[in-house]
Parts: sequence; structure tokens; C-alpha cells
Amino acid sequence: MRSKITGGETSLLFTKTILNKYEVKYYKCKETGFIQTEEPFWLEEAYSSAITKLDIGLASRNIYLTDRASKLLIMNFNYEGVFLDYAGGYGLFTRLMRDKGFNFYNTDKYCPNLFAEHFSLADLPAETGFELITAFEVLEHLPDPVEEIKKMLEFSDNLLFTTEIQPDKIADFNNWTYLSLETGQHISFYTTSSLAYIAHHLGYNFYSDGKFLHMFSKRQFNHDILMPQRDNFLLRKAKKFVKNTEEKIFGKKKSLLMTDWQYVKDKLNS
Repeated sequence: MRSKITGGETSLLFTKTILNKYEVKYYKCKETGFIQTEEPFWLEEAYSSAITKLDIGLASRNIYLTDRASKLLIMNFNYEGVFLDYAGGYGLFTRLMRDKGFNFYNTDKYCPNLFAEHFSLADLPAETGFELITAFEVLEHLPDPVEEIKKMLEFSDNLLFTTEIQPDKIADFNNWTYLSLETGQHISFYTTSSLAYIAHHLGYNFYSDGKFLHMFSKRQFNHDILMPQRDNFLLRKAKKFVKNTEEKIFGKKKSLLMTDWQYVKDKLNS
């Protein structure tokens, strides 16, 4: 099988059971480390629901990304511009960003725009230019990543996106939840080298936090703008004091997100 990134050679990495019934081969690009499944014949079944039952982190993820994106846009871009969330699902991120004052619109050919109705790509003039587009939790779904990324970049010279970088060790893949075997929608898995290869191939600069958040841009920044910036000492102390005080007054509750995720996963596997 040829690499979907380079067109070069791949090697068979392992076989996994998808949707609890299909034995699927995974191949690794010899040049970039990119991992892809065999041709995904099961996708129609996998997308019987566009948002999977296991994506219970959708709300918290969008809240987190709203904070990260807001700071990034204010510090590095024309934050008064127009923005597009590509494959934005139900429009939650678009709604949250608009609530913060950013002129965001949503597009997704598989999902209804529930949270940002009337703020879809179709509501804009065809000639609208976008300062930046976002594509969160999209790249791991793509059967043909390079061609789909090209389509995204037709909207803007700046693409901010998320996808979880592969574990360093092959043994860690056995417990890597990002494979999403129960749902069958994740079929492409990246290394930073494979993302850098795509960016260079398409003529873009590549920026990354090395874990989850990444960007292709025609602009060249003199620092890696996606690496978390450390607060100064006094601000860190103040934040810690406020957090400790709130926990003393209101108590400290542990999130149920991961226990709920495991519960749903077990239900799907039963």
C-alpha cells in the first residue's frame, strides 16, 4: 500500500478490530511515520451518526479550544476579520467564539448547524475572504489527507487544527484511545514529521505544540506561537491562590469525563 502522504512505501504495522467486527490492517509510511488504515470500506456504517457516542468530550474540548484560539487570534492575527470553522459539527465552537466577539462561521456537510444557525458558510457572499480557518478533530477522519487539506486552504492562508500526535512507542498503541476502534471513524494518524511534510509540500510554514494543536500558515512567525506561554511568577501565584480559595469554599470535584467515557466504551463493546 502506498503512503497517503508521500506516495511512497509503507509497511504493515498491525491489525485491529474495528466496529467490533472488521479486521483492519494499519500501515506506516516509511518516510514520515504517518499511519493509515487499509482502504476504509466501513465508513458509511461508521458515519451512521456523524458525532459518535464516544465523543463525550465535545463540550469541554470546545470550551478549551475557545480559550486557546481567542488568545492566539488576538496576539497574532487580525481578530476583527472573518473566520470559518471547517467541519465544525453542530456549530458549538462557532457559537462560543461569536459569544466572545469573533466573527466566526460554521460549515459541515454531515452535521446540522444547531448552535450557530444563520452563521454558516452558505450565509456569506461567495467572495468572502477568511483571516483564518479552524479544523478541530478533522484530520484523523480523512481518507485522502493532502487533497482535503488543499480544499481547506482554498479558504485561507492560515489553518489552525487539532489532531493527536502518535505515541512514541508501538507498544503504547494497544491502549491509545485515539484509534477509536469502536466507532471506526479515525483512519489517519500523524507524527509531527508527517504534518511538517504536508506543510512543506503545500508551501506553508508549520507550527505545533508537539501534542495536539497545530497550524499551517503562509506567515512566518519568529517564535512557535502554539507553545504554551508561561505566566509570570506573580500571576501564577495569584491564580493558585484563587483556585485554592475556591476549592476551600466550594469543595473540589473530580471530573466524570473519563469514567463516563469508559462506561460508554464498555457499553459499545458489550
